[in-house]
Amino acid sequence: MLGSIIAALFIAFITGALARFALPGPDPMPPWLTLVIGLLGFIGGEALVFAIGGAKAASWSGLAAFGIAVGLVIAYRRFVQKRPVWGKDAYRFPKRGFGVDQYRERLRKVGIDPDQIGAGRPQGGVGDAVNQSGLYSRPTTPAHDHPGEPTENPAHYLGLLEELHDSGVLDDSEYDDARLRLLEKLR
Repeated sequence: MLGSIIAALFIAFITGALARFALPGPDPMPPWLTLVIGLLGFIGGEALVFAIGGAKAASWSGLAAFGIAVGLVIAYRRFVQKRPVWGKDAYRFPKRGFGVDQYRERLRKVGIDPDQIGAGRPQGGVGDAVNQSGLYSRPTTPAHDHPGEPTENPAHYLGLLEELHDSGVLDDSEYDDARLRLLEKLR
């Protein structure tokens, strides 16, 4: 029984994660929300397939679960994050949603302006110039002058960059640019 529950949760999490990756642009959300979307998709897909085709159509339940999970991610994006699902603005980093504030803060800590992710033109803030990749350009000063700078614990910040890249928050070029900037600061 416990094995079945764990297997169902694992499948639900994978279904939710795939639904997030099916849409263009970043979809930062906590793991519990990915699991909930996958579970609702899993339950809804099973119910839909059995309502339409009965037990003979059980092989279609995975595809139906994925479709419902994608629909839930679309609904989350439209009604909670209030941003488009497709188009140029779908690639922008969201300003609202579950866990978005924490992701935005983590991006700022590694020197990335979340408002520049997916933006066509950089628009910097006061005192900071922003280059094309959305990274802050700051004058180089010793790390001890700025507590919390990435150069204080480079392994930690490289790990954060990798995690943001793996989760889809940073694309390949943004990840490479941020990593190179950090490594150049260490010289």
